[in-house]
Amino acid sequence: MLCSKCGAENLDTSSFCAQCGTPLTAQPSPSAQDAGPLETTAQPSGPSQSQVPTFLQKFLNEQQDPGIVQRVHQRVSQILTSEEEILYIAVQSKPIVTVTPDCVVLTNKRFIVYKPKMLGRVSFEDYIWRDLHDARLKEGIMGATLTMLTVQGRRIAIEYLPKAQARRLYSFAQEMEEKVLEERRIRAMEEQRAAAGGITIQGGPLAAQTQAPLASEDPVQKLKQLKDMMDAGLITEAEYEAKKAEILSRM
Repeated sequence: MLCSKCGAENLDTSSFCAQCGTPLTAQPSPSAQDAGPLETTAQPSGPSQSQVPTFLQKFLNEQQDPGIVQRVHQRVSQILTSEEEILYIAVQSKPIVTVTPDCVVLTNKRFIVYKPKMLGRVSFEDYIWRDLHDARLKEGIMGATLTMLTVQGRRIAIEYLPKAQARRLYSFAQEMEEKVLEERRIRAMEEQRAAAGGITIQGGPLAAQTQAPLASEDPVQKLKQLKDMMDAGLITEAEYEAKKAEILSRM
């Protein structure tokens, strides 16, 4: 506190000037006068959720950073194929805040790992859902780790995911994995039906195929193969009986 008479600076707890004994009155020090107003709030690093376009709001349900989501959506949109759309965006929450986080982007055709690099560069690591073999989720103290395994044996692990976002990723991956398994099952069933003599599937891709002649084939072996297919649930009993009658008629 400054003395109004001699200008000496005194401790705020003192009532009289230590130099001249003049009663002190509160006056700001020169350093405080020159400093100007202080900033009391930090400037936001990106747009708030209310400033993000409406079509991006659906990607902010698990507290994703609005600025990062907007930037990632813009970059990934440039590599989408025909009829491909972004369904979900997850953002890492790394303990070192100076490091730009990686992101996971799910589309109706692919899962994409978005990795920012220096100088504004980005690398994309993407896989079509048909390549997905297994998805695993592990939660820890610092977040969760989502691991994707491909049919080629590739392992993709994304760490430091917020648990709520990781669960959404895992749930979506499980749905796509079930869908892929069903597609593989149907394809395998159709291939076995075709190998068994061209049994048609009503409305399916094999419906237009002509029946292969069975005269030159071993009827006993063919009947055994058809029986095995029926027992495995690949053909119905009615289909088995119809094919059995056809084979017996050729004997």
